[in-house]
Amino acid sequence: MSVLIENPGAPLELTGGSRFVRACLRRPVDRPPVWFLRQAGRYMAEYREVRKHHTLVEICKRPELAAEVTITAAEKLDVDAAIIFADLLLPLEPMGLDFEFVAGEGPLVHHPLRTLEQIEKLRTDRTSQLEYVAAAIGKVAGHFGESKGVIGFCGSPFTLASYMIEGGSSRNYVFTKQMMYSEPYAWQKLLDKLVSVLVPYCKQQVDAGADVIQIFDSWVGSLSVEDYRDYVLPVTKRLVRAVQELGVPVIYFGVETASLLPSMRETGADVIGLDWRTPLAEGWQALGDSCAVQGNLDPITLFAPEPILEMRVRQVLEQADGRPGHIFNLGHGIVPGTPVENVQTVVKMVKALSPRFTRKDLQVQTGNGPEVTLG
Repeated sequence: MSVLIENPGAPLELTGGSRFVRACLRRPVDRPPVWFLRQAGRYMAEYREVRKHHTLVEICKRPELAAEVTITAAEKLDVDAAIIFADLLLPLEPMGLDFEFVAGEGPLVHHPLRTLEQIEKLRTDRTSQLEYVAAAIGKVAGHFGESKGVIGFCGSPFTLASYMIEGGSSRNYVFTKQMMYSEPYAWQKLLDKLVSVLVPYCKQQVDAGADVIQIFDSWVGSLSVEDYRDYVLPVTKRLVRAVQELGVPVIYFGVETASLLPSMRETGADVIGLDWRTPLAEGWQALGDSCAVQGNLDPITLFAPEPILEMRVRQVLEQADGRPGHIFNLGHGIVPGTPVENVQTVVKMVKALSPRFTRKDLQVQTGNGPEVTLG
């Protein structure tokens, strides 16, 4: 999608796609773009209907189904961007590590990695087996054109490594941290193999039409600042830069990362996603103004009555203060049971309230006159 080609001096017509990509790059927009983490999911009746007949992995592996649930959610919510329906763990399978989703427990890796010998056996030459994700992205991009941004994604090296080592989600990441501390060669070998798979995987998505890649570091908040900098930051920076070289912005998102934000900024990601635990203004201050931010409404606020919803939406917009580079989102994914109408209401609120917080000195001109550019 060519959403950033501009004619200097001409009025700028923003679509959802151009608005989203421009915000990722901290260019002026008429209002913050809005989309939601896990916007296609069990809270939506249309998705539940598909799940009656297909498993999560089946939906991921059938491009027509993955595209359908992606498109349905983005259209029903009237957001500015659609994130492809996929799962973080998909790259594990072509690497030779089988997993399944167990009801009530989440993902289960059948043979967790605990030795260097296991890591050395991992394959890195079968990324082509993941092209079903790119095929789904191609369908979504073809459907929306420039009307909505299309987001591809992958898991971060640390988060994927923790799943592979722990065998699933974890509270304390004992096995992961033991390998980090005691077997640094094995740890680095695993991270290197993951990057060698993730970069071509992201390239497939970009070539198919993804405008932005989001890197999910879901479990990185389990680390101290020192451990993040010593064991995770260098490889994450390498992945971020490699994806940016594909010609797209990168969003980097983790949970419970308030103490890590300055170090996460060193990855060079264009956008840092904030969870709801840190006020947006404080998070942005920790990152610095040269970085865009995404977030950060508490997803459970979506269960609140409308007056509370409006108050919280206003607070996020007030803290963003109309600065270029704010993408309105949740601080984590939409949870099952969330009222769809409340999600739709938040989208409408963002669109209606944003002009009140737009800074006139940075406002993009969409009617008469040239665009105001950043100094």
